[in-house]
Amino acid sequence: MNITLSQINPTVGDISNNLLKIEKAISEAPTSTDLLIFSELALTGYPPRDLLKHPSFINSIVTAQKELEKISTKFPETGILIGTPTPTLKGNGLYNSARLFFKGKCIFEQHKYLIPSYDVFDETRYFNSPDYLHNKPKPLLFKKRCLGITICEDIWCLAPSTTKFLYPFDPVESLVSQGAELIINLSASPFEVNKPTVRYNLGHEYVKKYNIPFILVNQVGANDDLIFDGNSFAMNARGKFLSKLKNFEVDSQTFSLEQKSVISLSQNNSMEDLEKALILGIRDYFEKSKNEKAVLGLSGGLDSAVAAVLACKALGSQNVLGITMPSKYSSEGSAKDSYDLAKNLSLECKTISIENLVDTYSDLFKSSFSTPPAPSVEENIQARIRGNILMAFANQPKTLLITTGNKSEIAMGYCTLYGDMCGALAVISDIFKTTLYDFAKYINQEKDLIPQNILTKPPSAELKPNQKDEDTLPPYPILDAILTAYLIEKKSHKDIELMGFDKDLVFWILQRVDQNEHKRKQMPIGFKVSSCAFGKGRRMPIAMKIER
Repeated sequence: MNITLSQINPTVGDISNNLLKIEKAISEAPTSTDLLIFSELALTGYPPRDLLKHPSFINSIVTAQKELEKISTKFPETGILIGTPTPTLKGNGLYNSARLFFKGKCIFEQHKYLIPSYDVFDETRYFNSPDYLHNKPKPLLFKKRCLGITICEDIWCLAPSTTKFLYPFDPVESLVSQGAELIINLSASPFEVNKPTVRYNLGHEYVKKYNIPFILVNQVGANDDLIFDGNSFAMNARGKFLSKLKNFEVDSQTFSLEQKSVISLSQNNSMEDLEKALILGIRDYFEKSKNEKAVLGLSGGLDSAVAAVLACKALGSQNVLGITMPSKYSSEGSAKDSYDLAKNLSLECKTISIENLVDTYSDLFKSSFSTPPAPSVEENIQARIRGNILMAFANQPKTLLITTGNKSEIAMGYCTLYGDMCGALAVISDIFKTTLYDFAKYINQEKDLIPQNILTKPPSAELKPNQKDEDTLPPYPILDAILTAYLIEKKSHKDIELMGFDKDLVFWILQRVDQNEHKRKQMPIGFKVSSCAFGKGRRMPIAMKIER
């Protein structure tokens, strides 16, 4: 059997253009293709979220499926397996389905059994799950092959590298017990660092357990805060790769299940993956929202430098504007570092002093308050004036403001609402500061785009005289270790204390994280690149009290 894997980059909701991409991929596949496989919800793009609540959107899906039937008549030797929502036969419900179109008809459909509701996934809000007790998934006999078709979460019943079952029903086991001799999985599996390797290992586990080939076709591209890396692959029954598609690119490959040749994968580079992911995320966010230009503040610090590099690589330097906004607390070195960075990136850089504006605000508040304003007032004035200036430039046609806060600062609330948190897209909000230093060094491997002084000077917000981040925060290696334990590993105060950290420090950090939830609720969306990012994957109450 000749199989073509096709990972396309759909735009959520854009059914007509997604259908054109699908038809193009079908027409470009070799005529010898027996089965052409697309990803989960390729027709609508993933995740369509509350678009699925609109009847007109569902009608468009049904119309597109009829069009797929017509398209399949043009390729009579090829079965087209594609992910799409399908209405239930009764009521207003939906299934997340895989449908096989062949010779002008939909000859088979398989619904997703395991419906995830954790992290960024909220599929139980939209999709029904078939009753596995009375309606188990059926394998499909197609061109003398018995195919076991699954959809994304259906293969995650068993937690990777463990014996812990996450669901009471295993679709793969059910399909194999009924004679499936090949497992096919249509996925929309979001990127996080090292996730491709986790998927490969999961494939190996199934191959080892059942001694049958395994295929996974994943979505590629970015939709809002989620980035999809592609990395679709096929393994033979010995766990050797028959096919492996590119990462972070639209791609397709054709292979034969009977072929003797196999391929070897190069070792995964997490920093390279992280850079590719964020560049793709920025590019797709701008293109899919019909914007072209980015503006960002350049402080002379690491965060804005990394964000500027990513923006220039994603959009082209000619489409990115950097603005420095010095106050009386800004060092000469920060201005020079910003301009050196701009020169390295061929990036236009403007300087707009905020000193007079800060003085005006300060005088106003001094005369308006009955007592002297808190020290934070003057610090926040500076950030909010800068945010106002940046938003003025972002109001130009087809322009968006990129925010530059890192995960460590955002976790601790070391940022200003309506100031440095202004913007449309938080590009590094899921990267801890210590990781950001390593990432910057990776960026500089071939050429010093980021000036060395930015990498070596102590980080500072420069909102008051001689300010350093460590005046307010613990050293970043300690802070990030505690934040990782709390945010990613979900450890308790006592568990973190047992790791060797000071009890009072741990309590203070966790308290700061919890107290600043209201800020994170108002920040722009940020790309998910870890197993737990702020935003849809971490939904915490604001008015709360946690017993510790």
